[in-house]
Amino acid sequence: MTPRTPSDQAVARHGWLQALGTVLAGLLAMVLVSALGLWAAGATDLPDGAFPRVVTATVVTAVGGTVKLTGNAGSLATTKAGLTVIPLSVTLAGALTTAAAFLRPLRHRAVASATELSGWAARIAVLWLLGLIGLALGARQKFSISLGTGTLGDIGDLLGTSPEVGFEADVAQTVLYGLLWLAGVLVLSLLVSPGAPLPARLLRFHASVRPAAFAVVALLLTYVALGVVLALVTAATRGNTTQTFALILLGMPNLVWLALTIGLGATWNGRVDGPFGLPMPHLLDEVLRTPDISTLNLHSLAAYDGRVWWLLVMDAVLLLAAAFLMAVRSPAHVRAWQHAVHLAVAFALAVLMICLVGRISAHYGLSLLGIGDVGGGLSGDLFLKPELWSAMGLAAVWGLVAGFLGALLARPVHRRGEVEIPQQPQHQP
Repeated sequence: MTPRTPSDQAVARHGWLQALGTVLAGLLAMVLVSALGLWAAGATDLPDGAFPRVVTATVVTAVGGTVKLTGNAGSLATTKAGLTVIPLSVTLAGALTTAAAFLRPLRHRAVASATELSGWAARIAVLWLLGLIGLALGARQKFSISLGTGTLGDIGDLLGTSPEVGFEADVAQTVLYGLLWLAGVLVLSLLVSPGAPLPARLLRFHASVRPAAFAVVALLLTYVALGVVLALVTAATRGNTTQTFALILLGMPNLVWLALTIGLGATWNGRVDGPFGLPMPHLLDEVLRTPDISTLNLHSLAAYDGRVWWLLVMDAVLLLAAAFLMAVRSPAHVRAWQHAVHLAVAFALAVLMICLVGRISAHYGLSLLGIGDVGGGLSGDLFLKPELWSAMGLAAVWGLVAGFLGALLARPVHRRGEVEIPQQPQHQP
């Protein structure tokens, strides 16, 4: 029998069955989290057995896909609707599960060839593509809107006008952004995991990239964990248990990462009008529910509740802890200014990601015979978007300062690279 070579063994560990397990694990994690979150939000009461399709649409948006809202109110009526929001709790659950399954066959190794890693990722991508197509085709549903029993209802019955709204996933955009999402998860998992193998040509980036990436990801996950604990305490003391669990399972990162950027001094602009509401504390809804566009930052929030200044303190403490963690995990030869640059770049990129995925936009309008908002308050508008460049600039400054201070604090700590290699004894001639 011919012995198996190391490359043959690598192929066996990275076969199609293992790739299928990775894809299914990620998708099932997102389906489970979104289903539980939507159940807590009361989505099981939707008509026409729409709950499974709403769950599917939630998973589609969680991986970056596009779900378009549709409306049909007959020839004498018009509807306009749009929704852009990413349920980041679902996204995070899928990303962590997919990354863990992707890295599992690669553990206990220091180096892997680029061919091996790309082949393993390609198998996952092919099956992931099939899963995305299935999700996109299943994410579609229509709902009827009642005009009531008064005059508007009589007019609607007379004219045969029955307003409908629904949603439908854009297959092409879902496939495109879903594949980009997968690529980002796989690349980031290789960058963050200290035990994941890299191609030999990329090992020189190990000291500069991995400790900073690991520290920033740990920072973001710490914020999510603290948010979950705070939400559970609030639910236990003030009630609203189901709403709290819906927030945790659907949008906890949306809230805590927004708080992270606000604590840095970043500014978000937004407005809430009509029946829409933010899945966030009442304070944010109160600040944004104004006739004009509102500014959301430390100063505007402090005008309503001075306790928001604690966000600044929490940012400072946790970012310094992340900088210390980065320095401890870095080789001893890395200088303090290099730590500062590494953390500044990594943190600025993290804030860029938060600003891109944390945007919210929703609008709906219904008109009959040219009369707007005939649904009695159905029309509304909601949006929340950041001032991107100032947020990234602030993140870079915070990263520079925290990275330098963290490196100074880590100097007394024993780190890799400080072990002295014993000298070989010299032989006497």
